[in-house]
Amino acid sequence: MKKQLLIKLQGLIQGLGFRPFIYHLATKYQQNGWVANTNNGITLVIEGDSLQHDLFLFALQHQLPPFAKIDSISIQSQTPSNFNNFEIKPSSITGQKSAFILPDISPCTHCISDILNPESRFYRYAFTSCCYCGPRYSIMKQQPYDRIRTSMENFSPCSCCHADYQNPKDRRFHSQTIACPDCGPQLTLINNKTNLSLNSPLLTVIKLLKQGEIIALKGVGGFQLIVDANNNQAIERLRLKKQRPYKPFALLVNNIAEAQLLCQIKTSEQQSLSSYASPIVLLKRLQNCKISKSVAADTNLLGIMLPASPLHYLIANDFQQPLVITSGNKSHEPLCINDEQALEQLSHITDYFLTHTRDIIRPLDDSLVRVINNHESVLRRARGYTPLPIMTKKISNETLAVGGHLKNTVGISLGNQLILSQHLGDLESLASQRLFQQTLIDLQQFYSIAPTTIVHDLHPDYHSTQAAQTQPLKKQAIQHHHAHILACMAEHNLSPPLLGFAWDGTGLGLDNTFWGGESLLITAHGFHRLAHFKTFSLVGGNKSATEPRRSALGLLYNLYDNDLFNKNFEFLSEFSTLELKLLQQSLNKQLNTHKTSSVGRIFDALSSILGLCHINQFEGQAAILLEQLAETVNSEQCYPVSLEGDNPIVIEWQSLFISLLADLNQLNKAEIARKFHNTLAEIILQISQKQQQQKQTIVLTGGCFQNALLTEICIKKLTNAGFSVYTHQKIPPNDGGLALGQLYAVNLDSFK
Repeated sequence: MKKQLLIKLQGLIQGLGFRPFIYHLATKYQQNGWVANTNNGITLVIEGDSLQHDLFLFALQHQLPPFAKIDSISIQSQTPSNFNNFEIKPSSITGQKSAFILPDISPCTHCISDILNPESRFYRYAFTSCCYCGPRYSIMKQQPYDRIRTSMENFSPCSCCHADYQNPKDRRFHSQTIACPDCGPQLTLINNKTNLSLNSPLLTVIKLLKQGEIIALKGVGGFQLIVDANNNQAIERLRLKKQRPYKPFALLVNNIAEAQLLCQIKTSEQQSLSSYASPIVLLKRLQNCKISKSVAADTNLLGIMLPASPLHYLIANDFQQPLVITSGNKSHEPLCINDEQALEQLSHITDYFLTHTRDIIRPLDDSLVRVINNHESVLRRARGYTPLPIMTKKISNETLAVGGHLKNTVGISLGNQLILSQHLGDLESLASQRLFQQTLIDLQQFYSIAPTTIVHDLHPDYHSTQAAQTQPLKKQAIQHHHAHILACMAEHNLSPPLLGFAWDGTGLGLDNTFWGGESLLITAHGFHRLAHFKTFSLVGGNKSATEPRRSALGLLYNLYDNDLFNKNFEFLSEFSTLELKLLQQSLNKQLNTHKTSSVGRIFDALSSILGLCHINQFEGQAAILLEQLAETVNSEQCYPVSLEGDNPIVIEWQSLFISLLADLNQLNKAEIARKFHNTLAEIILQISQKQQQQKQTIVLTGGCFQNALLTEICIKKLTNAGFSVYTHQKIPPNDGGLALGQLYAVNLDSFK
């Protein structure tokens, strides 16, 4: 007997050939009816034999296309309509918008084969794509995902592409980004604001790169700067022009084999490298790695990425050597995403621009990941990951979260999904602040939400907090480290009570001091500050974040008082006599000093005390050097741990540093660095063991847990003691995750 079913699907099902997949299933199982994209997913009607219905539904849920994920499915019986066939209908744009938007997908192996095949009409075409790969979020203007609502709307398919689009046997059947050299986006090479009439802009770019030129490349989510990674002079010229004298550059290589010539690559790291997201992956370089020292001096890590688009692939394949690749922006400003911006802002860096005629709708930087404890940990979340939602157990009201001041992201809640924006960067410049405002508007319009609440950090001087105060919405402030822990809880769908360790640089605490070494017991009613590091002085306020020598001075002043200035510590010679005199007066009178419990600043202090780094040339340099030094020693030795009091527990670091300083004349610096890491992990273990209620669940979060060595030692100690340990994987442990934690705070209100 003929029956009809109405089926509604939600999940990651738009933009990856799901409607063609449904079409093929309907044909295979002899079903008539239709399928269409909607604002909140996919709706279909199937009509046919009931036994075939069952086979169709089983295949629908167990034979999904790559990347697809069904989050919810509803099935309703209907009266048969006597359909004559099965068709893909035009999209419906009514109703609630979906939270499930696919990120940009790097080229699939089939499309790579096409661009390398001289017999294919896609041969060497830089915008080749299919149902299973290509741009998505970066080109979407509105939902649902259809060509007319993307920046591909300006390119009408030629007869050949139209035929592929209509052919159920072709993998480009109903591909919204289908295009070829006859009808799709085109490359242009610009020199000094003049278009160069060239038959092959790509081949010219390869020649220019080999001559040591810097090229501004219009990539997937914005402009990038590329240069030969083996040309010292070219790299130094790029550093000078981009005002980036020391910070390591990432490298673009053609394939895994090329990456293996540069770095040690574990299986889990290879999976990240070759994933559809094509992020930059931090890898340990080989000792005999043949790459210019100018790429990444004084670090044993290299950032490596594989091609994120056919254009990247063609350049990397033609060049046959690693290329430096970095963001196309002015220092401390957002990515350029169109030719006008690039020509205005990047002309002082490069004379050549390889651009194209497909518009980028929103800037998406390259994502950055590091494999920690054999799990991918996203340190910068943008292209390839944004805007995949974090699912929660509960439905919450539509809410807007504005994150922090550094590594900013913003976010929204929509039903039981929490959605973060792409990485926006530090909100120091006017341009970054404008992007922040634009992204707030973009998220609300793209998902058609009308938030009633806006959530922000406690710090009144953050630009994000100040922006929140101007909104005509209910305001809710979430303490910085509470938000860090909640972000990790959201990622793993954890509920209170549990114990979280939030260690980072600084964040404003409830007592108006700068926290950063916190152990918080998360409850249904908020949090209790169970433990923290004893405070010490930040000399010169924010300058301590960039000058580890100041952290060393403030820390040891709390240990030795004025006697410090008569001691023979190496780092003291990094100050002039006048500087030391002024800083001593500042410490004595407590002028321009702030009290902090920051573990991040303790890392900085030790790095300076050991002579590794006195002034950071790039963010986190001191801690990075300390970690890589500690990795050279295999030891489980610890310094003494002193925990005082019980409400809260105060971690007395003085005994640790007295013993550590005594070791300066007995142990090499690497052994001291390793004992320090071990001691921090032991502190976490001992505090966890002191907490008796619900102590089995531990969360580790904050910028300090970007340190793979520290994180892995902590996990080992805690799991051996019977604890369940959660760390970040999909969401950054740094301030890039704060907006998610702020959203989760509202989601958890139902526990109160």
